[in-house]
Amino acid sequence: MKVRSPSHAIATTRRFVLAAAVLASATAVGADDLPQFRPGLWEFKRSIEELKQGTKPPPMSLQECLDPTANLKKHKETPGCTFSPMTKSGDSYSFTADCQTDRGRLRAKSVITVESDSAYRLRIESQAGDQQWTELLVARRIGDCQK
Repeated sequence: MKVRSPSHAIATTRRFVLAAAVLASATAVGADDLPQFRPGLWEFKRSIEELKQGTKPPPMSLQECLDPTANLKKHKETPGCTFSPMTKSGDSYSFTADCQTDRGRLRAKSVITVESDSAYRLRIESQAGDQQWTELLVARRIGDCQK
């Protein structure tokens, strides 16, 4: 079985905001209870914090015009993936993903920590085969989209 590398997993996780361990004190979150972020131009800085084997890829940065709240609502539409219900505890939202890809199984636990309607952090603990890694995505709204 071939398993995708952490750098490929980083690209994959961009399509869907992967998720985190269900917290004991958490409550279920419906679509209307998702964190509300302002649409606009967002900057995403992603780095691998911990890698069990291999070489850490360099940090990546991306700017994109989008609506993060709408993206969260779409995450369950990712083909080949099963998601746990999203839960909330304080300013954190958590869920897990179990994805079957053409190269093997990817499991991820994610926690989104909301700082404001213009900033959040996403911590993702992933495992694919014998590879394990933890990545951090720092997202900040930096302006309006150009028309």
